[in-house]
Amino acid sequence: MLGCLSARPASARQSEPAPPSASPAAAPAAAPAIDAAAFATFIEDVRQEALKRGISKATLDSALRDVEPEPTALERDRQQAEFALDLQAYLRRRLTKATLKQARRIWHENHSLATRVGKAYGVDARTLVSVWGLESNFGRFSGVRPSVPTLATLAFDGRRANLFRGELINALTILDHGDITLDRMKGSWAGALGQVQFLPSSYLAFAVDFDNDGKRDIWDSLPDVLASIANYLKGHGWTPGMPWGYSVTLPKSATDAVQSIGLRAEGCRASRELTPPQPMKKWRLIGLTTADGKPLPKSSFDMSLLKIADRAWLVTTNYEALLAYNCAHTYALSVATLASKISK
Repeated sequence: MLGCLSARPASARQSEPAPPSASPAAAPAAAPAIDAAAFATFIEDVRQEALKRGISKATLDSALRDVEPEPTALERDRQQAEFALDLQAYLRRRLTKATLKQARRIWHENHSLATRVGKAYGVDARTLVSVWGLESNFGRFSGVRPSVPTLATLAFDGRRANLFRGELINALTILDHGDITLDRMKGSWAGALGQVQFLPSSYLAFAVDFDNDGKRDIWDSLPDVLASIANYLKGHGWTPGMPWGYSVTLPKSATDAVQSIGLRAEGCRASRELTPPQPMKKWRLIGLTTADGKPLPKSSFDMSLLKIADRAWLVTTNYEALLAYNCAHTYALSVATLASKISK
């Protein structure tokens, strides 16, 4: 899954995937060659740090003894370029008729479990299924790359060494806890784990043993998968009963008022494309209406304005919880849209 690393998301993706018609602004830089001797020295240094952190010698012997670089991780890392945003094309690509049909079938089959998990954490059950679907195609794909070599390679690389070194230590900690065996610890090219695509730090903070088998298994246990997603969203501000937002119409007469509100100065890139939260009453006074021209609903929730091309939305902190999972409006809007259609 993609996300904004500086905001410590669930996963290691940095920007939206390219829509079908998008093309990178420049050719990606080639990944550097990996010096085998320097890599071996680096791994020994990590081993010593991990021992000081209390990770057992047996775990480190197993995980690091024969670890080799994963050049593909660096190649993929170098391909993370800025893409032209075409929201409609992206939504058409991700939310096809086949995807919607599959999502409704999955919802029907797992309605009871998703509802139980949703009630336990105060998170909308349809949103849990939607996140699961977009992260791993409803469990069909959760990554095939061995996580320790992948994280070790990214940590050895100079671009974001501190971040991935920490995630490598976290991955070793997970192995030491016994939640997963080394041969089953697989994920994305960026080290995101399992069907939920958590970075190891997010796993340690938010993964849940919902089926009570003694392990937090985000690879093969659907109860643990859905509960871990719910726990992550709850931990990032999801409020029970709050809508994620509304599609709205922004009249030309509101342009000056919106510009005077401005955009946020902090947060990940997508967060900085939102206005500061404002009371719904203020948005009504400015002249915003629902997308079909009706008055905005009365609400006690403050909401932020999001504009993409000729479309606009008022969004709540529940939408921002989705951005915490993956700081890309294409992603958050895809999750929200799929969730709204999942039971129709």
